[in-house]
Amino acid sequence: MAKIGFIGTGIMGKPMAQNLQKAGHELFVSTHHDPVPADLIATPLPSPKAVAEAVEFIIVMVPDTPHVEDVLFRQNGVIEGVGEGKVVIDMSSISPTATKVFAEKVKATGAAYLDAPVSGGEVGAKAATLSIMVGGCPNAFERALPLFQAMGKNITRVGGNGDGQTAKVANQIIVALNIQAVAEALLFAAKNGADPAKVREALMGGFASSKILEVHGERMIKGTFDPGFRISLHQKDLNLALQGAKELNINLPNTANAQQVFSTCAAIGGSNWDHSALIKGLEHMANFSIRDEK
Repeated sequence: MAKIGFIGTGIMGKPMAQNLQKAGHELFVSTHHDPVPADLIATPLPSPKAVAEAVEFIIVMVPDTPHVEDVLFRQNGVIEGVGEGKVVIDMSSISPTATKVFAEKVKATGAAYLDAPVSGGEVGAKAATLSIMVGGCPNAFERALPLFQAMGKNITRVGGNGDGQTAKVANQIIVALNIQAVAEALLFAAKNGADPAKVREALMGGFASSKILEVHGERMIKGTFDPGFRISLHQKDLNLALQGAKELNINLPNTANAQQVFSTCAAIGGSNWDHSALIKGLEHMANFSIRDEK
């Protein structure tokens, strides 16, 4: 069993760490970032450097690119405690471009670097069924594979450093556009006088069926928007997509449109709603709700 440093025990990170614990791995947590959760057995250490010195694998699971940069390169950061034989694994969803820079700096110490963002939300994190998209060298991937298998099911080495993050951005484009498609369909049906729950039931048996229609369609109909994945985080991911598109000189018009609808949600106070609440942005623009909210 491995010694693992885990930095970022939030909505996603804590259940991922718990699954590593269940698999028998020994955990260490940097208290500069989070206190040790009461339901997680882990050794507290004062800094990312101290964690990196104590372990073989360092997993980072924080919200955005600047947070990863801070954990890795701050004073007493991870980079000061790594070297030959250690593996840094960033499971956050961040910029592919920045990831390549971070990886080169870490690899210059003799350590290996994997970018390994995940998909599946809080439900997948708790159930250890996450999809994990990995960028990095094959040897480091093979060493880390038992850890990934404790946290997920669909585990793919996509390519070199940055390619895991690129796959995650692509995933977030697909998810956002599917959420928007389901939301628009249900809004159209309800405004036309049909029962959106019955329409969803009918569509689940045809070619329009999808996990988004199944899970998020039900959330839209019931109005249950407690966050599994917050709108603000999906906005961050779509910003990465649109910035990347600018760098690549390509156009992603539907991604840009979905981002605008998320921005409408944020403007009406929904930054912390689940991303399935994209429908509330459409409802706001239509001045119509698919739910009886009297």
